[in-house]
Amino acid sequence: MVVIPGGPCRNPVYLGDLGGLAAHRPLAIVHVRGAGRTGHLSRGWWNDADDVLAVVDALGLEAPDVLAHSAGTRLAIAAATRFEGRFRSLALVTPAAAWLTGTAHDGAAVAARRKEPEVAAAVAAFNEPDPEDDRQFAEALRVQAPAGYARWAVREQRHAGLGASTLAAARAWFRDVPDDAAERVRAAALPPTLVVGGAEDILSGVEPVRAYADALGAGLAWIEKCGHYPWVERPQEFIHAVVPWCVAAR
Repeated sequence: MVVIPGGPCRNPVYLGDLGGLAAHRPLAIVHVRGAGRTGHLSRGWWNDADDVLAVVDALGLEAPDVLAHSAGTRLAIAAATRFEGRFRSLALVTPAAAWLTGTAHDGAAVAARRKEPEVAAAVAAFNEPDPEDDRQFAEALRVQAPAGYARWAVREQRHAGLGASTLAAARAWFRDVPDDAAERVRAAALPPTLVVGGAEDILSGVEPVRAYADALGAGLAWIEKCGHYPWVERPQEFIHAVVPWCVAAR
């Protein structure tokens, strides 16, 4: 299974073994441009689809399953759109969803159910001016981190510190994307697709994920009591969603 991290351009160490998924499937984790072991910045997620195909070809894979997380789901569906027939299935985990359909983000409504002061501070930080350097960028990510989880306990706090990104890499991710990218994705003959959503995901929201799955003609698996990182928060439920799906997609 080819795995594409989110972030965007976050060091994929934060994926770990995806809650034990590596015991079920060999994982080829892509280090996207600007992250992990790579040095060059992204050419934009639409253009970086070439890199996904290069990984597939280098591994000698005819049509692998692809799992992508968060911002990485853009890269996954760009690759599937641009290179039809080269991927057997897609598993899109807590996707960055609103861009595809224009559905209003409802993360604030999800956050309103939470009582922790750290979550309130995280949500408020989303309305702050954009960071101007890596110091401000890292601080913004630190403050916003509690919004990524359904609870802000020791395990979640430890995970939030894994996998750095940079401001330059995150900015580069969004450059040179075609104006009609969403239309091209919706018109493409995508492989069988599963969307995995967290029912308490403040970052992706709920309704945008539901609309995203509908637009892609995808299956939708909701994981309860879960935010943006289901393999961390609900690993058994995550495995039970993804592994049978990959078998069924064969």
